[in-house]
Amino acid sequence: FLVMEWGDDVKAVSEDEAMMLVNHQATGDVCTLMMCLQDKGTVVRQMMWLMDHIFKYTNFGIVSLIHGDFFIRQGRAHREQQLVLLKEHLDKYYRSRNRKWIVLFPEGGFLRKRRETSQEFAKKNNLPFLKHVTLPRLGATQVILNTLVQPQVNGTPAAGDAVRKVSKSKGLQWVIDTTIAYPKGEPIDIQTWILGYRQPTVTHVHYR
Repeated sequence: FLVMEWGDDVKAVSEDEAMMLVNHQATGDVCTLMMCLQDKGTVVRQMMWLMDHIFKYTNFGIVSLIHGDFFIRQGRAHREQQLVLLKEHLDKYYRSRNRKWIVLFPEGGFLRKRRETSQEFAKKNNLPFLKHVTLPRLGATQVILNTLVQPQVNGTPAAGDAVRKVSKSKGLQWVIDTTIAYPKGEPIDIQTWILGYRQPTVTHVHYR
């Protein structure tokens, strides 16, 4: 299993605060990204992950719970409540645990499950017709930006936020657009990672 990384050098911003947006094709995406980020500096120890709640039940679920990651439940019925819980989680853990990067999958589900509805939505709203990724859902992204970006007044950080004064945080400074691409469009799931029943392949990861 080989990963080829392309695009901008994200290690150059590893000491700054950043939000990493990643497309989502299969459960193996999380494993791929974790492997890629191991050599990106100390930030790997200062990241918060937003993952589907199903990852609670994987081999690294308990580690992620202890680490303070957030497990989000998908679906329209849970959407509003999950955004409230995310805001509370960020307020409680992000600054207190000195997190620098936050990683999320804004497509809200796997490509194979969301592609058709995403394309229908695109047609109705005159948006790009996408085949290899889906349109992002912005709820969690907006919560993160509203919570973690340092307020500005005429380009200068606004005063009055006691939490940010104490932490001396500059707030989020970068958005990293990350695309994972698999040969022939056949993603690798977490079972394949664990059991290794697929022939070695090259996965491509692009950063912008």
